[in-house]
Amino acid sequence: MASASCYMPGPGTDVQDPALGTTIMAVEYDGGVVMGADSRTSTGSYVANRVSDKITYVHDKVYVCRSGSAADTQAIADIVRMYLNMHSLESGKAPEIPVAANILNQMCYGNKNNLMAGMICAGWDERNGGV
Repeated sequence: MASASCYMPGPGTDVQDPALGTTIMAVEYDGGVVMGADSRTSTGSYVANRVSDKITYVHDKVYVCRSGSAADTQAIADIVRMYLNMHSLESGKAPEIPVAANILNQMCYGNKNNLMAGMICAGWDERNGGV
């Protein structure tokens, strides 16, 4: 005879659907910043890819964590990469992290009605350290 255990919540227990979506984060510490993200890509309840890379390089020591529509976030990361490359060519030095974050913010906020994107910009520069 087979037995199965079953969790029965008690009175007053808040029962909700399991959390769905992407987890991204960046944590600043004394010597820099650490970024992390889960690796699954889903379409509804179907896991389409178990090993996707949600941390994207945009410039030397500047990265973005991406969540939401992969097409939207990849396009934004590409545009931010282009702007940062132009900025570094014009200034002759690597862009500061607040500059990169401001460009990302302007892209996302300016198109907020057309995008499904949540992004975090982080990295390290000479002036600000890890941001």
